[in-house]
Amino acid sequence: MARARNPQSDQLVRSQRRNSSQRPQTQSPKRGRQIRGWIILVTAVVAVLLGIRFLRQTTARETDAAKLPCYANQDVTPFGESILYYDGAYLHCLSSTGVIRWSFPAGGEASFYAGPRHVAIWSGMQMYLVDANGNSTYNESMEGTVQFVRVGERYCAVVVGSDTESKLIVKDLQGTQIDVEQEAFSGLMILDTGFFGDQGDYLWTLSLDVFGTAPNTIMNTFQIGKMNTGEVSLGEALAYKVIYENARLRVFNTQQCYTYDYKCVQDTNSTMLVYGWKLIDYEIPERGAAKMMLAPTSQTSSVQTITELRVLEGADEKRYTLPTECVGACIWRSNIYAFGSRYLYRADVNSQRFFVSGMPLPENASVTAYYGITADGRAIVAAGDAVYSISLPR
Repeated sequence: MARARNPQSDQLVRSQRRNSSQRPQTQSPKRGRQIRGWIILVTAVVAVLLGIRFLRQTTARETDAAKLPCYANQDVTPFGESILYYDGAYLHCLSSTGVIRWSFPAGGEASFYAGPRHVAIWSGMQMYLVDANGNSTYNESMEGTVQFVRVGERYCAVVVGSDTESKLIVKDLQGTQIDVEQEAFSGLMILDTGFFGDQGDYLWTLSLDVFGTAPNTIMNTFQIGKMNTGEVSLGEALAYKVIYENARLRVFNTQQCYTYDYKCVQDTNSTMLVYGWKLIDYEIPERGAAKMMLAPTSQTSSVQTITELRVLEGADEKRYTLPTECVGACIWRSNIYAFGSRYLYRADVNSQRFFVSGMPLPENASVTAYYGITADGRAIVAAGDAVYSISLPR
């Protein structure tokens, strides 16, 4: 006797068979690991390629280089937003990207000093003052051989005579004599001088007593056209730099950084130990303390290989380790810039992290020297005999 079929049972069996036929086959563990490995590898390669492309785009956008029509041995010097160099006969002024602005006939064996808005040029007893447009505002023969000249906002200081019989003459920027000082430097060798004060109406000098039983550096301060305002002995350690900031004179020697007012009265609480370090750059903001950058003295010889930096700001001190050896460093707009052979490193003064930018130089060019920075933010570097100006990333 035939059994009656159950339609619902047949439908259930067919559904189970269909579900069984659609069930995916399980992959082997080995093949799964291979697929995941390939996915990771492809993802990593794509990320690297995108990173290189982004880095190239960022570098091209942030920095550019201009080759200058001068050589590394021609006293290349920043002058505001311009660049000066001396070819043995003429003093040339370039824009920060290398366009010649003017040339001045300086003669042979000349020296020059770039002030804020004027340049002093001297050779033997002859001295010139030239403004930023290349026009001579003074051209006269001095009463003795010119040792050196320093130029400020309103005046220039000229040191003439022999090493130990020097005379200091102060003129305005049209050459009118304002002051002269000789007695204070009798038997002394004048090392350097500079203007200070809000209007540049004061002058400091560093001189060396070469006839004493021990070397002694002396600092004098003067009010232009009036009187000697102060004098202080700085001791045996050679003083090499004076900075004016916040109505104070910061004096650096090979041992200490001292602080004085315009009468040479010392603020002993502001003395800082700098033994083993040398000041290489500084920035004085409109408000607040100056940022003073130092590097190890042993790394600041004629061939610089700087690996560490130290920044003093008021009572604060920060130290930095550079990613590689660098030929120079500067501080500009509260950023630290250091120049390696192929790369430029930047860090905010409040950060320990350096960002890297490739310098757009010819393929085989390597940076060998750093000469300074223009007022519009272009660094002047040498690559062998060639000289370039490079825009600084911000």
